[in-house]
Amino acid sequence: ISPVCFLLSTRSGPAAASAGSEAPGGGAGAAVSLPDSCEEELLIRPLHSGDIYASFQFRTLWDTDFLHQGKKVSHYRLFPKSLGQVLSKFSVRELHISFTQGYWRTMQWGQPIVPSPPGAELWVWFHNTVADVDGNWKELTNVLSGIFCASLNFIDSTNTVQPSASFKPLGLGNATDHRFLRYATLPREIVCTENLTPWKKLLPCGSKAGLAVLMKSEKLFHSSFHSQAVHIRPVCKDWQCSSTAWELRQTLNVVFDLYTSGQGKKEWSLFKMFSRTLTEACPLASSSKVYVDVTDNPEVKHKAYKVVKELPTSVLNTAVVLGDRRTYSVYDLTQKETFGQLRLVFFADVKLNPFSVVGDMLRPLLHAERYVAGFGLQTGEIHTLIYNNHPYRAFPVLLLDSVPWYLRLYIHTLTVTSKTRENKPSYIHYQPSKDRLRPHLLEMLVQLPPHSVTEVTVQFERALLKWTEYTPDPNHGFYVGSSVISALVPSVVAMDTNNTQERPLFSSFFPTKEESSYFVRVYTEPLLVNLPTPDFSMPYNVICLTCTVVAVGYGSFYNLLTRTFQVEEPSQPLAKRLANVIRRIRGVPLL
Repeated sequence: ISPVCFLLSTRSGPAAASAGSEAPGGGAGAAVSLPDSCEEELLIRPLHSGDIYASFQFRTLWDTDFLHQGKKVSHYRLFPKSLGQVLSKFSVRELHISFTQGYWRTMQWGQPIVPSPPGAELWVWFHNTVADVDGNWKELTNVLSGIFCASLNFIDSTNTVQPSASFKPLGLGNATDHRFLRYATLPREIVCTENLTPWKKLLPCGSKAGLAVLMKSEKLFHSSFHSQAVHIRPVCKDWQCSSTAWELRQTLNVVFDLYTSGQGKKEWSLFKMFSRTLTEACPLASSSKVYVDVTDNPEVKHKAYKVVKELPTSVLNTAVVLGDRRTYSVYDLTQKETFGQLRLVFFADVKLNPFSVVGDMLRPLLHAERYVAGFGLQTGEIHTLIYNNHPYRAFPVLLLDSVPWYLRLYIHTLTVTSKTRENKPSYIHYQPSKDRLRPHLLEMLVQLPPHSVTEVTVQFERALLKWTEYTPDPNHGFYVGSSVISALVPSVVAMDTNNTQERPLFSSFFPTKEESSYFVRVYTEPLLVNLPTPDFSMPYNVICLTCTVVAVGYGSFYNLLTRTFQVEEPSQPLAKRLANVIRRIRGVPLL
């Protein structure tokens, strides 16, 4: 398969995806103006492991195009001004940033709605008019570090790469020049309330109304998985794409473990998960909905839910998400019959019956793992396992590995095997590292046989760092960012490429162009690698010994050179002094 054809198929064109998602009704040639608007959604899905998956999505459309207008924009209604100024100043075409705490367990939870690696991830497409991309990238990371209260200012050339194939624009445009793309990760970034607070301030209603009311830090950060992200991209306002607008998507994904939280029962409610209930929809939101996944419930109908009091009737909706047809119970928060006198009772008392799994969970068609092998602190091997669980379909995947410079890869030892046979990649892009300047970059296009495990192995040698380059806890180890696997996975159900406004937001994040496949991005675990570490107690011992030698040796020698000696007569006894006084009075010579 041609790498170029494969890459172009990972996103839809302006008239198929971006324009289609904005034009209601799906009529060709319909020109519909998009004023500033915002939408909010909450997806609640019980997982087969007994956990509860909650996914928030907030979508804000900004009806402006300052990149082509050539002037600064000073009017901000719903779009946050801090991000708008960043797009304008640094000529940003697309911006994707995520902060994740925990690791998504694909084999237990299935595929996430919006994938993200542990730690912080940032990738940006700059406009093709930017002359100094590296300078803009450095300034942009410093500005974003202040906006999100994160350690993005530690992003530099040593952890930044320019992928040639793995990341393509999700919005408009046909530019594939990777010179205007920058990608970096901070796998050790700790996510806390200081990151969530500025993220909530970017919402049109903040955390005062709407679905954001449920975002209580105490509950969100005491979960098995937590990920917040911001995605900015241009979209078409009509089918001809005669004008464009900016789309801001803020996503928040949380996995709650009801057992560790002290519940002890496989039933849930919004109050149990968030310790809060909804009071009103966001007044600025044109759409505010809650989707409850009832596909895997023994009774697909609403009778599967216990309702203490009579509640408004919700709507059953079916959508194809990640190649799987799901059934959702939809609750529209903007309707008066939903938010009436029973608005508090509705969300506080609805509970899911004890969850019983009917059959085994459908295994994800694409899954990946990674680990470090070997012994000692000199050499080792990185093993990446890519699983194709499709019973009879083979498909290609793009593997991206960014390895720090202090792990010196032996690229001649790279081996790819599938079913104990050599699997030769059809496309390889490798950029060697430079010590203390840039990391390794490895991209491969590999064909995965059906129902197989493909293993990618490469050997490396550990470098000895300078003592000032070690972290405060060097014996803990050094983190290596996750591998990124992108693929078009064959779908087992018929897809609907006619994106309309009636389609849920969470089902259209990655636009698709074909009905027979869907785009999936998978992240592996970050690696924890130990490096040769000196005994940092030795400098302390050397300093103490040196100070002692200087104090005793040089101090004594200096005193001998600078001190003056005087001979003093010993003092006479008291009786003799008295006798001399008397003799002096009598005029007799002294004794």
